[in-house]
Amino acid sequence: MANVIDFLTDRKVIEQVTHPELRDAVGAPIAFYYGIDPTADSLHIGNLVGLIQAMHFARFGHRPVILLGGATGLIGDPSGKDKERPLLTSDQVKGNAQNIRRIIEKFLPNDDPQTAPIFVDNADWYGKMNVIEFLRDVGKQFRVGTMMGKESVRTRLNSDEGMSYTEFSYQLLQGYDFVHLLRTHNVVLQIGGSDQYGNITAGTELVRRMDKRPVFGLTYPLLTRSDGKKFGKTEKGAIWIDEAHLSVFEFYQYLFRTPDADVITFLRSLPLMETEEINQIEKEMGLSSYHPQSAQKRFAEEVTLLVHGKAGLEKALKATAAATPGKLEFNEESIGEVAQDMPNIQLKRTEVLGHSFVDVSVKAGLLTSKSEARRLIQNGGAYLNGNKVEDEHFIFNETHLLKNEYLVISAGKKKSLLIRIS
Repeated sequence: MANVIDFLTDRKVIEQVTHPELRDAVGAPIAFYYGIDPTADSLHIGNLVGLIQAMHFARFGHRPVILLGGATGLIGDPSGKDKERPLLTSDQVKGNAQNIRRIIEKFLPNDDPQTAPIFVDNADWYGKMNVIEFLRDVGKQFRVGTMMGKESVRTRLNSDEGMSYTEFSYQLLQGYDFVHLLRTHNVVLQIGGSDQYGNITAGTELVRRMDKRPVFGLTYPLLTRSDGKKFGKTEKGAIWIDEAHLSVFEFYQYLFRTPDADVITFLRSLPLMETEEINQIEKEMGLSSYHPQSAQKRFAEEVTLLVHGKAGLEKALKATAAATPGKLEFNEESIGEVAQDMPNIQLKRTEVLGHSFVDVSVKAGLLTSKSEARRLIQNGGAYLNGNKVEDEHFIFNETHLLKNEYLVISAGKKKSLLIRIS
């Protein structure tokens, strides 16, 4: 397939395009941009979708321009938010941007000069503009009625918190980003998530008013599950792709737990697998011979390999095998290899030894109540170091410790917790 729009359409990962002429426009190499506001020092699964799109465009010969929003990160994008973001300092935003660039460079290598990414920061041009200049040259091009009609604005105006003028002005800034990048890098396309469509169209229209040139926008579907919840969010927060924030084991496990109803959709959005192979997996899932969760396993392996490399995937698989109750019994050797990657908690010796499995599993946070722990034992789902616990009155002692400092307790086949004894 020679055209990236045909490829993405076949893959079912285009939500909207601003103009149908986009397909013809990308018949030859172009420059496009993808923007990220550095409001955190890492990227999460949601950002990964945009990076994958950028990688697809680069594979078809197009030049990615990555905009790190040093200025817009200080303002805060209201899109998809039900309340205003906490404001960050300039130093925080700069530090976040540096770390994010380091992450992105792993996904968009510069070995091909035609498709090597260009990194820009909108603080570089907004820092040289004064407020009068901006209002005269940019602000006069916007109509308040149109701005009020944007979905992100309407949603926030109808919320209890409302919207500050700071956030209301965000679409002016993002719109002018497109003008600046067209003038400096000949960028003619912006890509972003479906929640960015209002901001993107503000940019395409501003370019047409100020420079009288045709430019385009493309959005991709956000990662949402079939139950309506956002994929990549847990009770603990976002699923980060930086190992400093989330272990490779937890990253892999989150992907592996993807429901059957969602795994094909996510296979189309995240891994770099060929579309034909994904279609084949979808067919196999409908057959009686299909092995449960094999699609999830492939999904988790491909994305973990992409994000954390071969060594990271091997580490995740080793930790997963060791943390699967009844599959691989923990021993002195295996525990040392996986201890850093499993979810863990530290407890004092006096809090564990001499206490029951019921008490410790609740104290450690594996289970929420003692009654739940008792039911788990009664139903055969409680494990210690990979071995089933069958006695409701089971008491921990020194002989249960691995390397004299570890215990692994599990609830069922999928939820394990390592306890470090201090």
